[in-house]
Amino acid sequence: GVGVEEAAPAAFSVAQNSPNPANPTTTISFDLPAASDVELLIFNIIGETVFNQTGFYSAGTHQVRWNGISTSGQRVSSGVYYYRIKAGDHVAVRKMVLLK
Repeated sequence: GVGVEEAAPAAFSVAQNSPNPANPTTTISFDLPAASDVELLIFNIIGETVFNQTGFYSAGTHQVRWNGISTSGQRVSSGVYYYRIKAGDHVAVRKMVLLK
């Protein structure tokens, strides 16, 4: 017999963060069709990176929670931010609003 495996997503995709606006915590979801190194960057409207996280993720749907704290441990100000997820050759950018 053939073992039942949960099918990996058919394509790379990045969902809109939820909730949006983030107040102040939000969840970013993404689908990987194959295991990959993933880089998550969150940057402000002038292009400064405020948060980054990298890791190796298996194929499937993943969620990253962000609490409005920068990589250096500072609470970032309210406003418009962008998040960029890069996995292999795939890149997606989405806009989010942070309220506090």
